[in-house]
Amino acid sequence: MAGVIAATCAFVTLNVAAPKVLGDATDVVVGGFLGGSLDEQELAARLLAVSAMYAGASLFSWIQGSLTATAVQRLSYGLRGSVEQKLHVLPSSHFEEQRRGDVLSRATNDVDNISQALNQLLNQLILSVLMLTAALAMMLWLSPLLALIAVLSVPVSTVITVLVARHSQAHFKEQWSSTGALTAQLEETFTGHEVVKAFGRQEASAEVFREYNEKLTRSSTRAQYLSGIVQPLLVFVANLNYIAVAVVGALQVTAGAMTIGGIQAFFQFSRLFSQPVGQIGGMLTLLQSCLASAERVFELLDAPEIPADAAVPAVSSNGAGKLRGGATLRKVHVPRRSHNGRKSDATPGSPAALVPETLVPGAVAGRVTFEHVTFSYSPGTPVVKDLSFTVEPGQTVAIVGHTGAGKTTVVNLLMRFYELDSGRILVDSTDIATIPRDDLRSAFGTVLQDAWLFTGSIRENIEYGRPGAADADILEAARASHVDQFVRSLPAGYATMLGNDGDSLSRGQRQLVSIARAQIAGRSILVLDEATSSVDSRTEVQIRHAMEQLRQGHTSFVIAHRLSTVRDADLILVMDHGRIVEHGTHQQLMARRGLYKDLYEAQFAGREHVRTVREAEQ
Repeated sequence: MAGVIAATCAFVTLNVAAPKVLGDATDVVVGGFLGGSLDEQELAARLLAVSAMYAGASLFSWIQGSLTATAVQRLSYGLRGSVEQKLHVLPSSHFEEQRRGDVLSRATNDVDNISQALNQLLNQLILSVLMLTAALAMMLWLSPLLALIAVLSVPVSTVITVLVARHSQAHFKEQWSSTGALTAQLEETFTGHEVVKAFGRQEASAEVFREYNEKLTRSSTRAQYLSGIVQPLLVFVANLNYIAVAVVGALQVTAGAMTIGGIQAFFQFSRLFSQPVGQIGGMLTLLQSCLASAERVFELLDAPEIPADAAVPAVSSNGAGKLRGGATLRKVHVPRRSHNGRKSDATPGSPAALVPETLVPGAVAGRVTFEHVTFSYSPGTPVVKDLSFTVEPGQTVAIVGHTGAGKTTVVNLLMRFYELDSGRILVDSTDIATIPRDDLRSAFGTVLQDAWLFTGSIRENIEYGRPGAADADILEAARASHVDQFVRSLPAGYATMLGNDGDSLSRGQRQLVSIARAQIAGRSILVLDEATSSVDSRTEVQIRHAMEQLRQGHTSFVIAHRLSTVRDADLILVMDHGRIVEHGTHQQLMARRGLYKDLYEAQFAGREHVRTVREAEQ
């Protein structure tokens, strides 16, 4: 920016000095004509100087534009980075309250609008202000009277600009809010296009789009119309001022107070003065649009973040240290990736080789304790109430219950996606509130109901669980998860590219890939959330076998509606309205004849009914 200002100052100096030199050249011509002898050498020198000034001005204008573009793009780069980093520290509740499309619009459309507006504003605004100041100084030097007449237009132009800006700002804000709403509607329609088509809602969806589109068009038209009338009004005021300067200037020449070259130079300075005034008014559109987008972006950047993690103390000279709550740090030999992507070993004792001991693969025993945990999404409405239980290392605990009983909330609290209202959760006798979230989650492997796959090959999606994993490890995880069976039938095998959340694979195949991803991660504690809820019976068997292989030697939390998948669990927790109402093994709970037995018999009674109907039809 310092370079931009310096280049702009040089451009303005040359651009303002040139008319004065050109006016002197005109006086040389007029003097020669009246005197009968023209000093051609002096005239040529002045014309050459004017040409050099304009050439230099063009060079500095190019430098100023280049530096401005560089500065603005670096600023936009940093702003996009800030937005991306912010998304990682926003609480889960923020994304539940905001439409994804609107968040995406803030991170893309609004940031791009700020970038484009700033590029033009910085180019023109600095130049206009400096040009206005320099031109005014030259006019005062040539003729204070004419300069006073020219300055009279500034208050009028200022009043026009302020009045219009006051009314157009609200419309620009509405314009970019409507853009976010339109983007959100498009994102929802595209993501759920199969549901839209299945229910024949294409016309209804198109009608909603038309409503958002019309609202955006109205707000944009009003904003552009109001801001667009500024420049014509300012040009009109400038032309009236130009007429007054021309009349008074002619009287000055006839009275001998100014030369012809002087009045010619003043006219040029008058244009140089009025032009920036009009440009500044014309920049109102860009400024208002930029401010509206900036307000939306900074609203995102200022949103409340997840509370900061507890600080990790420095490691002592022998390489050992303590985390709050009892977790320890020790020196370990861990692989890291060099700049070329290949594995290299971290130097023993280097900062890169210091990791939490409890989170080294195989070091977390996996004992989990909930002590009087209470949590609510909205104050005064607890979702989980006074929850207490203990899971021993290597055990499989199943959490079952009606929809909305709080099953998924339990594992979300365990992984610190939300913070507790009261109570505490311990992993290996360490309060998880004292462990940095990223470190805590590095001990968990997850398989969710909706298996999310990223754009990339099947191999890369499995490797996502442990970046840099060897091909042999990836193949072993794929075989254990029954992925290898269907991948072998694909033409490109493990190099098969996936996109759009892996739509080219069936739901069951995507789930098996996500299990392989968790398998290769080798985490000590597993979270399996409704992993078989939306697949056929045959695929369910494959997924069950894959999960059994995955659970071996790991503490596992299994959330399931299909109770047939949890009969072998070491501990079954039956939840109802945020409380554990029953707990025990499958046999114990069936013998108790409580809620679990009712749920179990309801599921299998339904299956028996379906089987009876099919037999009758046959």
